[in-house]
Amino acid sequence: RHVKTWRKSKVAIYWEGETGETRVCSYSTLFRNVNRIASVLKKLGVGKGDRVALYLPMIPELPYLMLACARIGAVHTVIFSGFSAQAIADRVNDIQAKIVVTADGAYRRGKIIPLKEITDEAVKLCPSVEKVIVVKRTGAKVPWAKERDVWLSSMLDGAESFVTPEPVESTHPLYILYTSGTTGKPKGIVHSTGGYLVFNHSAYEWVFNTREESVFWCTADVGWVTGHSSIVYAPLSHGAAIVLYEGAPDYPTIDRWWDIIEKYGV
Repeated sequence: RHVKTWRKSKVAIYWEGETGETRVCSYSTLFRNVNRIASVLKKLGVGKGDRVALYLPMIPELPYLMLACARIGAVHTVIFSGFSAQAIADRVNDIQAKIVVTADGAYRRGKIIPLKEITDEAVKLCPSVEKVIVVKRTGAKVPWAKERDVWLSSMLDGAESFVTPEPVESTHPLYILYTSGTTGKPKGIVHSTGGYLVFNHSAYEWVFNTREESVFWCTADVGWVTGHSSIVYAPLSHGAAIVLYEGAPDYPTIDRWWDIIEKYGV
């Protein structure tokens, strides 16, 4: 709805990578990217009710994919990028995901975390997975399963710029997010489309009371529920500008977060 107003030119996402590169995404760009990725998912056979697992770093493609799933009625499960292959497999098997989306790597404290290799180990244990979509982040060489793996960038070349949103019931699952598993087997918590969105839209207004010109930054990881609510769904539903940061809070110096706050006017 924001692209039908003056907010179409407003910044939706300020992204900063650990290595210093930046991206700025307006609401019109966000809308276009979400639709194009939704088109890709549909071409790969993803439809209403299908499960899509997202094992990605904190890059803009993560919220794009979450919103693309919501647009076509698919159910996303974001898996924290610090988890092991077995932890990924447990979650993917529990939801019977058709698609897993990962990246060629992630930066963490100056090192590249081999997300694709970890995903490959996990998918060996997951018979439900039909395709693995890979996002280019680091440029690292990665192992490749020709019949299974696809680059997101290649799929986007022929993607449609508009996908009609799939009507769903208010009780239709929006996403399934797993508990950490520190006290037992991880439990998949189902969040419904209507209830979750209404509550988080309202709670954001009641708790934060941000202004139109505010830049909002929740420093949580999208892999946890706070990140879902306070990075993606709530602030974007209000047309806010958010900050999305990829790396560690104290790398390369302990001032990194303070530098980001000053840079973007948080």
